[in-house]
Amino acid sequence: MRFVEKDVSRDQAAAQEMIRVSKQRGVPVITIDDQGSGELGRTVVVGFDRARLEQLLAPTGKPRLGLAVADAEKRAGMPGAYVGRVTPNTAGDRAGLRAGDVVIALDGRPVGNAAELEAIAGGFQPGQRVPVVYSRAGQTLQAVLVF
Repeated sequence: MRFVEKDVSRDQAAAQEMIRVSKQRGVPVITIDDQGSGELGRTVVVGFDRARLEQLLAPTGKPRLGLAVADAEKRAGMPGAYVGRVTPNTAGDRAGLRAGDVVIALDGRPVGNAAELEAIAGGFQPGQRVPVVYSRAGQTLQAVLVF
């Protein structure tokens, strides 16, 4: 994972991007664009919070689902975890999940929202095979996630 430090006092484009992404101005802002693992997505850290940065950037040793999710109730009008983005070469990508899908069950357990998906997914080990049930364009589909 990488982060790029930009001097917004000298780089007007970077200053505008900081304001657009963070909705903050006048304080140090660090954005982490997690293109590799998919866990963080685009994360904003306001102020120089070294402990928070180290926590976000530290390897977890846990397998990664590779999905950026939100509560499906707000996006799709149904319970579940709405998939906003799938990081390439992750468990979610290899299982065929796509942006716009709604995860409704994982390992036989119902998923009511994004937090529930993340809580369930946090308990798996590398190499573990886990069934996932999801909705795509009104159809209920099944796949297997291999962490």
